[in-house]
Amino acid sequence: MEETIFQAVGDGRRADVLLSEASGLSRSRIAALMAEGCCLAEGEPCRKAGTKTRPGQTLILRVPAPRPAQPQAEDLPLEILYQDEDLAVIVKPRGMVVHPAPGHEQGTLVNALLHHLDALGGIGGELRPGIVHRLDKDTSGVMLVARNDAAQTALSEMLAARRMEKHYRALVEGAMKEPAGRVELPIARSKKDRKKMAVDPEGREAVTEWRVLAEGRGCALLDVHILTGRTHQIRVHMRHLGHPVCGDPIYGWERGVRVPCLMLHAFSLAFDHPRTGERMTFRAPLPADFQEGLRKNGIDPALASGEAGEREEKQES
Repeated sequence: MEETIFQAVGDGRRADVLLSEASGLSRSRIAALMAEGCCLAEGEPCRKAGTKTRPGQTLILRVPAPRPAQPQAEDLPLEILYQDEDLAVIVKPRGMVVHPAPGHEQGTLVNALLHHLDALGGIGGELRPGIVHRLDKDTSGVMLVARNDAAQTALSEMLAARRMEKHYRALVEGAMKEPAGRVELPIARSKKDRKKMAVDPEGREAVTEWRVLAEGRGCALLDVHILTGRTHQIRVHMRHLGHPVCGDPIYGWERGVRVPCLMLHAFSLAFDHPRTGERMTFRAPLPADFQEGLRKNGIDPALASGEAGEREEKQES
């Protein structure tokens, strides 16, 4: 497979914006390519994505042929709810890391996807699945995966524009004072512990909506809708409210409600298909350990599987 060349003509706007329009690649991908020296402006290297172009200036972007992915395919159990040529919707098991990293080179979601998904296109210059959004290692549930660059770009833009609907099920400590609420508090890496995230006025915007589905013994089952996707967002926001997620080894209470696992599950995901525009909704059944945690604390798992608190979005005609 050979490299692909795209050309754009300056009009005063940023180089990454023009090249994104010309190539269909995301601006983050364009920025990475420019930093690698893949862009020329009138024959001279242009490495900064924010460079303002001159009217009539010629930009050339060379996109290298996809390289074989470093992660190796592994035959790991993986539930696939749906797949087509553009995307796949899967259920991530609890305990599985999404991306290979030092200490987790094998057994990751990417390793499993390389085995289960055939005919992958080039994502970000590599032959690999495109992770549109992530889940923490100990969080289970539904995830969306792009299978080519066009789908990755469209779905990432949809996520940024908040046109995806993501709902979680969370069992939290204590009784909620209100039946529903909304948290709008910015989140950043903790200044006291770099392994943690924390509410911080200087952090990035984070918005979480929650609604009580059921009450148990010293705990409450919530439907949680996140409008942003910050690291540990639900766990940090609920801890800030004084109702940490049960079983949370980082933000939870040491002597909290007894449960078998982190009681946080990505329950449903709704989005517009990047090619057809069709509104699609998928739900991931509650894992057995999550159901066990609910029963031990007086909550019928069936109450978590309903649609209470979820907004049904209709595709605009």
